Amino acid sequence: MTFARKRFGQHFLHDRSVLDRILREIAPAPGDALVEIGPGRGALTEKLMAHMDAGQGRSLDVVEIDRDLAAELRTRWGADSRFQLHEGDALQYDFANLAALRGARLRVIGNLPYNISTPLLFHLAAAHESIDDLHVMLQKEVIDRIAATPGSESYGRLTVMLAPWFEATHLFDVGPGAFTPPPKVWSAVARLKVRREPAFALPPAFARTVSAAFSHRRKTLRNALRSVLDLEDIVAAGIDPGARPEVLSPADFARLAGRVKQQ
Repeated sequence: MTFARKRFGQHFLHDRSVLDRILREIAPAPGDALVEIGPGRGALTEKLMAHMDAGQGRSLDVVEIDRDLAAELRTRWGADSRFQLHEGDALQYDFANLAALRGARLRVIGNLPYNISTPLLFHLAAAHESIDDLHVMLQKEVIDRIAATPGSESYGRLTVMLAPWFEATHLFDVGPGAFTPPPKVWSAVARLKVRREPAFALPPAFARTVSAAFSHRRKTLRNALRSVLDLEDIVAAGIDPGARPEVLSPADFARLAGRVKQQ
């Protein structure tokens, strides 16, 4: 049996009740192009393949960076034409190309490595046109940030950057004992439904504006955004310069970004 490797942030989910609940939330349907990121030892993979045996889902692609785990997965399911293993880094994987090959938007599933969760979510967000939804397990703190509302303690850059393209729902929490080895923190599962159109218009400077604001979270906007906007521009966007970033809605940041002069 392959042991967890710390450099990959591996914690293998083994709790059958949690696996069953994840599967119920995914609710695979005939014709679904399923993609599992970081299948590990294949606990959830096994359940997804069983659902395909029952006619739910037409294909399962898995992306695994660990070559030893990839070899185990290939031994178990490599002969099944509905199963395709992609050995490599999910951060570098071309999900848009996979959707084109499958002829359908992808349904992405994964117990995502906590040490790369934010860049991986941004990578998936960049492929939003090729994805239908995500069902992901992450550190509970990260799920709280994704689903946060303005003014809450967890609200921040991650919340705002994902908001244009994803409708996030916190589904349930998972304790450390559900994993081998158990992590030091609680985890949670969320559904991120991809919007076919962004929730609001996205100016070119949106990411730059959000990053500047939350780099100085405790400062007022007049100070936090000094490098990108003048006081007059903040006022012209209809935003109080004395407010702090965490009280603005994602759409407010878009209005501010619309005032940033392109260089």
